[in-house]
Amino acid sequence: MNFPFFIARKYFLSGKKKNFINVISIISMVVVSIGTMCLIIALSVFNGLEGLLRSMYGNFDPDIVITPTYGKSFESNSDHLAKIRSVDGILGVSEVIEDNVLVEYKESQRLVRMKGVSRDFDKYSGIKNVMVAGEFPLVRDSIGYALIGRGVQYDLSLSLKNDFYTLQMYYPKDIAPGVVNPSRMYNLLNIIPGGIFAIEKYYDDNYVFVPVEFAKDLLNYGNKLTSYDVYLQEDRDPATVKKQIQANLGEQFKVKLGEELHSDLYKVLKIEKLFVFLILVAIIGIASINIFFSLTMLVIEKKKDISILFAQGASTKLIRNIFLYEGSIVAFSGAGVGLILGISLSLLQQHFGLVGMGMDTAVINSYPVKIEVTDILLTVIAVILITILASIQPAIKASKSFSTQTLQ
Repeated sequence: MNFPFFIARKYFLSGKKKNFINVISIISMVVVSIGTMCLIIALSVFNGLEGLLRSMYGNFDPDIVITPTYGKSFESNSDHLAKIRSVDGILGVSEVIEDNVLVEYKESQRLVRMKGVSRDFDKYSGIKNVMVAGEFPLVRDSIGYALIGRGVQYDLSLSLKNDFYTLQMYYPKDIAPGVVNPSRMYNLLNIIPGGIFAIEKYYDDNYVFVPVEFAKDLLNYGNKLTSYDVYLQEDRDPATVKKQIQANLGEQFKVKLGEELHSDLYKVLKIEKLFVFLILVAIIGIASINIFFSLTMLVIEKKKDISILFAQGASTKLIRNIFLYEGSIVAFSGAGVGLILGISLSLLQQHFGLVGMGMDTAVINSYPVKIEVTDILLTVIAVILITILASIQPAIKASKSFSTQTLQ
């Protein structure tokens, strides 16, 4: 066994556990343990939230979105679709028209974000997984239906069981001078509510899906579209496919990954995760001050023992390592317990949902967690660095002071 570690372990497991030094060491272990546990749990929750957002948005967003570089619409043609579908790994392409419209149901009105999609949307989109009422297909028996966000449904007091009322959609026309008849200032089309979806508050409160043919008629778009939604095969790398599509279409189109539509949100989550990590590491660092003081006082208490070791020929390196090992034992014992508790509680939350979100939601009822190996490694590395910084100064000072006394 490593001799310095043997001595350090003897000091740590000494039967004299009621002195002040041992109390400080125990407090250090407890604080490091709690800090490490909180660090693992907090990082796991942020991982879970990011994964939850990606899964929720994945039910709504395509893998790749293609929009015009200039303006909000473009003339669609078969050449565009051929260039997109020529890329290996394309599962499907949906033509999209998206704009703000006014909707009316009975006597209730509000603005919504209408998204007209082609029938391929039924095959590739994950929105069918978040339907809470009604049926999913947008077109059934050649009749177009609207899929409505749950928030929009609440605002309009919309009922799928009432077949006597349709959803009326209004969109302003390009008004020429001299037009005084209000009915000529807007387009009006009716559509039957077909289903209700619940994804996330922003989408639930704003979006309505309709067939792209309906959207073209309402907006008088003719052959124009606002974007293409591209869906990929599961084994394809979206970034690689994106580059190939961009090369095929040229600079007149912007090609974005679906997750890039929410890049700001993901950045905020990563920044919050970083700050939480730094704050909890700082707490562990403050706890390590106790390790510094306990080692300093241990040096004073074991002055006679260390003098004997020096007299028997012990080197300054050996004395220094004794106290470095002592500090490491205190810190790693606390960190080890903290890791076990943090991982255990995270796994319990992941499988049994011990802590709820505190609100009714169709998406998830408890806080999501996801344990990542990189977070555990970062935590361990942080504890190691803090331990070394807290222990090295008392250890060096002890070895130097005793070596000086021995020489004298």
